[in-house]
Amino acid sequence: MTVQRLSVEGGARVEFGPGVVAGLPEFVTGLGKTRAFVVTDRTLRATGIVGRVEKALAAAGMEFAVHEDVGPNPATGELDRGAARLREFGDAAVVALGGGSALDAAKGISLLAGNPGSLAADADALWDAGDGSPLVAVPTTAGTGAETNGFGVVEDTCARRKVYIGHSSVRPSVAVLDPELTVGLPARVTAATGVDALVHGIESLASRGSSPFSVAYATQAVTLVSRWLPVAYRDGADLEARANMMLGAHLAGRALTLSGLGLVHGIGHALTAHTGTPHGVALAAVLEEVMTFSAPSAEAAYEQAARAMGAIPESAAAAIGAVRAISGAVEVKRPLRELGADRGRLPAIAAAAVADPVTKNTPRLPDEAAVLELLRAAY
Repeated sequence: MTVQRLSVEGGARVEFGPGVVAGLPEFVTGLGKTRAFVVTDRTLRATGIVGRVEKALAAAGMEFAVHEDVGPNPATGELDRGAARLREFGDAAVVALGGGSALDAAKGISLLAGNPGSLAADADALWDAGDGSPLVAVPTTAGTGAETNGFGVVEDTCARRKVYIGHSSVRPSVAVLDPELTVGLPARVTAATGVDALVHGIESLASRGSSPFSVAYATQAVTLVSRWLPVAYRDGADLEARANMMLGAHLAGRALTLSGLGLVHGIGHALTAHTGTPHGVALAAVLEEVMTFSAPSAEAAYEQAARAMGAIPESAAAAIGAVRAISGAVEVKRPLRELGADRGRLPAIAAAAVADPVTKNTPRLPDEAAVLELLRAAY
């Protein structure tokens, strides 16, 4: 693919190409706002990206505030603090800057700020709440596709589970896909976020909620990610690889928004909640095992995945083999015993995975005993 600048209108606006982040002030004013509230994580400033955004906003004479209080697996309390600060700052567009955690947190912060008195722990009730502030999403990883939808996954530390917080009003109105922002991404983060995008594509193909539209997005996503992830992992400065990864992750996000995900994410959420394992690493730990379990009910979907990955013959076994090869090339798969998942905690992780809402979309529905067996196989 030739790297190019692309603007797509209709529904959410997408700006794609090197350097498009410079247009951020224009994107904010296009939403009818003259001020920006930037939500980002605690470590991104060291990369220079936060400073680059601040410089663009300041050069346009735009008033802004930067909220840098988002952790790797954002918790409900972080969203409550961010919402209080946004209410104090006042009317503004929310600029979500960072990886999936920052984007998810920004959605929750925007929604909570527009609904005074609400708490992030009350996420289930907020789906019918009032509107949040408009969002501009600026992802700095190629993985979650969080810029495509209006929900986020955050951790309720008291209940020790993941909760889904969202509303149609906090679906980003503008997605700014600038591959230059991912050039400095470490190889291990490139691998973990890239596998997340690959899983989004594969699970979307096999989801009970799949449709011709989600299949089209997911197939192209799997094609792009499977080809370019190993390249971006080997050479993080390859702008063409970074651009194709960012586009692939975005398309995978569009796919999952339509179709839903499945058991890999159900287990991944539970593993992260119980062990603190980075999301993409948790997914990689069980991807092959879940695909093997699901294959009897997902043969056609996995044949499609095999075609997208260039695997021969086009079969579920070939798709699983291709996934194994990609995970090996980017050195991301690790046994659960190395991720802090004590054997005694596996039954609780299995129960949480079965209870996770995404699991209901999986092609072959498991019970807790089946998930426990998968976890033991990945141990």
